[in-house]
Amino acid sequence: MTNKRTRRFGVFPSANEDAQAAKRHVDTPQCQSASYRLAFQDQDFLLREELRPVRLQLELLKPELTLQEQQIESTIVIYGSARTMDAETAAVRLEKVLEGLKKNPEDVLLRSELAKARTAVANSRYYEEARKLGRLISENMAQCKHVVITGGGFGIMGAANRGAHDVGAKSIGMNIVLPFEQEPNPYITPELSFQFHYFAIRKMHLLMRAKALVAFPGGFGTMDELFEALTLIQTRKVKPIPVLLFGRRFWHKVINFEALVEEGTINPEDLSLFQYVSTADEAWDIIKASNGLTTDGKP
Repeated sequence: MTNKRTRRFGVFPSANEDAQAAKRHVDTPQCQSASYRLAFQDQDFLLREELRPVRLQLELLKPELTLQEQQIESTIVIYGSARTMDAETAAVRLEKVLEGLKKNPEDVLLRSELAKARTAVANSRYYEEARKLGRLISENMAQCKHVVITGGGFGIMGAANRGAHDVGAKSIGMNIVLPFEQEPNPYITPELSFQFHYFAIRKMHLLMRAKALVAFPGGFGTMDELFEALTLIQTRKVKPIPVLLFGRRFWHKVINFEALVEEGTINPEDLSLFQYVSTADEAWDIIKASNGLTTDGKP
């Protein structure tokens, strides 16, 4: 009986079989030449400028095939600062700064650090809420099949992955190579931990299966992801999904959305593309409602 490969391709060897065979070549100058390497085994060739379209395709395909194999059907995207600390870490940092100021009360740098440390303590509530939201989503996977997905870093992202980890659920992390803050957090399901070179492909994967987006306070990266999602929804490039901005005070302080309406750069109805939430429970209720579920998680 012939197998599927034989029926479709005759008796041609697989790429893997040829790759193994290529290692057994004769040790001659001709065989050692870079030109003799199989193209898909030649890293120098794959990293050439002209091969960028191929690399883009590979970054699209590798995670996509893995997510299909893992039967990931839908996700909830959680964005936010990689620098947000959990309550315990923030408290320890503040205590150290206060101890330092007792010894050197006139230290200008310590005074600056004190303001930052106090802000970190106040903002640690976002870490706890992101962790709780990750847990709420993951606890109800039987009804919604939603999997938590983040940018894979620490801070808010780590908190959301940690919430899923708390209840033994899988979660996804999509890291990217950066000069800093690029290490994946330890709560991501290992076989669902990805690394990207291209921001564009990473963004596609973050939204391709998204059924809701929750943006916690963050910096340039969070703003970038948020505004891209809003633009895609506004221009109907993607189907509308709930876009939840966590922490009204923060968002009102850093972005004047109403001013965009006043200046005529967006329409008044564009303000309905997103809504504010203050707690994980509130966010989860909206996500449930968008999926036709009642408060007990049942249709």
